[in-house]
Amino acid sequence: MFRTLDALPAVPRQPGGRMDLLNLVQWPAMLVTVVASWYVASSRKGKRNWGFWLFLASNVLWIVWGVHTGAPALIVLQVCLAAMNIRGAMKAQA
Repeated sequence: MFRTLDALPAVPRQPGGRMDLLNLVQWPAMLVTVVASWYVASSRKGKRNWGFWLFLASNVLWIVWGVHTGAPALIVLQVCLAAMNIRGAMKAQA
């Protein structure tokens, strides 16, 4: 019923046994993206504003992870999503 810590995936290690901590960036990136999605769906302007900034933070986190893992499509996607997010915010203010 309960999983032990042994069942969790191991943190990848670099040659020499060092932990590859940049590989863990994907988890906060995912969490920030989910929270941002929740906030931008709010009917309150303040929360939507927080969602905007959280989405931009998640774009940066995903780009960091994409550079680290060599995922150019992910990097391009995040740049495009950030640009569309900024465009939408500018149009909403007009």
